[in-house]
Order: sequence, then C-alpha cells, then structure tokens
Amino acid sequence: MSNSAERITAAVTEMLAAKNDHAPINPQESLFETGRLDSLAATELIVLLESEFGVDVSSPDFDISQLDNLSSLQRLVA
Repeated sequence: MSNSAERITAAVTEMLAAKNDHAPINPQESLFETGRLDSLAATELIVLLESEFGVDVSSPDFDISQLDNLSSLQRLVA
C-alpha cells in the first residue's frame, strides 16, 4: 500500500474512531450510506484531499462517489 493510501486509511480510521466506531473497514463498504461517516466527515475528507493530495473536487470531472468507500479514496490519491 502506498503512503498516500495509508494516509487515507488512517484518516478514515481516525474519523470512525472519533465516532467510537472501531469496527474493521471493508474497503468496498459505503461509508456514507451505512451511516459510518456523515456530511461533516465528507467535508473533512475533501479538505484532506485538497490540502495533502492536490485533488481538485471543484473540477466538473470530479465524481463525488469517489468519496464513498475506502477503495475509491485510495485509488483517487494513488
């Protein structure tokens, strides 16, 4: 796993831990549809993607579904 993927995994794990959710993360699991993360976490993820990885979420080509699971997030920053 690349350093970027590890950072994304760590960030998502920290967000879940802040909600007292310590269950394992299935990389394909929808983090938002399952309620494990909320809109505040989405905002935090966007800030992280923009500041640490240079991802431009304002681009018309950006697909918001890329924030929905760990695998998609890891691919996005890879």
